[in-house]
This record gives sequence, structure tokens and C-alpha cells, in this order.
Amino acid sequence: MSTDPTTDLSAAVAELQERIRHLEDIEALRNLKAEYAAACDDNYDADRLAALFVEDATWESQGMGKYEGREAIREFFRGISGHFVFALHYGLNPQIEVTGDTARARWYLFMPCTVDTGKAVWRAGLDEEEYVRVEGKWMYRSKKSAPFFHTTFEEGWAKQPFV
Repeated sequence: MSTDPTTDLSAAVAELQERIRHLEDIEALRNLKAEYAAACDDNYDADRLAALFVEDATWESQGMGKYEGREAIREFFRGISGHFVFALHYGLNPQIEVTGDTARARWYLFMPCTVDTGKAVWRAGLDEEEYVRVEGKWMYRSKKSAPFFHTTFEEGWAKQPFV
């Protein structure tokens, strides 16, 4: 029994297109995370951040609250720059799973920052995120952060993991 080389070639091209799309989706999600970090590090630009979330998204961080809907997320970010007067957000070691037009990821967060008291603070935690593709663009559906530690620079996580 012989196979049709044209059919084999078409199947191989289709498989490669699917694999490339998957890799492009993962890269787009990495870029979404980078844009989120850049907007946070730009004095928590609330409008820029809100634009990354779908209308009915949720944002939650233990100790900072849960915000439901793009406008509630925008309002949260409008106020947070008064507390975190300087921050650098690092999203590390992503585990990204794409399924069609939805995706999930887990990222480690590392965030050296300065709070409104003038103290330098180390923050680290785990971000669990869900995304959805809307009109060809990836957006946040939900973002949930759980802390590993939040401590002053002077004390460090070994002496005082949470302040």
C-alpha cells in the first residue's frame, strides 16, 4: 500500500503550522507578562495595566485584596503607587500551557521595591495566571499572587519572612 506524497506533505505542513502557532502563543504570553511588569514599574500606570485585562477579569494578591472587573483593577493600580514608590517586577521560570484560545501559567515573582515608609523591601511569590485570546490578542482573565516572603532589606527573609 503506497501513500500519496502530497497528502504526507500537507499533513507535515499542517503539523508544523500548529507547532509554530503554539510557540508564537507562548512568546506572546511572555510578552504580555513583560508588558505587565513594565507598566507596574512605570509607577503602576493604571490605564496601561487595565488594558491588559478582559472586562470581567480578576486580580488577587494575598494581603492586597481581590479586585473583580477591569475598572476595579484600574482603581486598585491607581492607588498602589502611593504604597510602592519604587518597584522592579521580575517574572521568572514560567510554566505556560496553551489550549486553543485559552492559556494558564505559573511564574515566580521577585520584586525588590521601596514602600512609602522609605524602607527597601524584598517581595517574592508565585503568580498563577489565566489568559484568553480576544480578537487575536492575548489578555489576562485572572491573576492571583501568593507570597513566599515580604521582608525588609535589612532583616531579609531568613530573619523575618513577612513584615
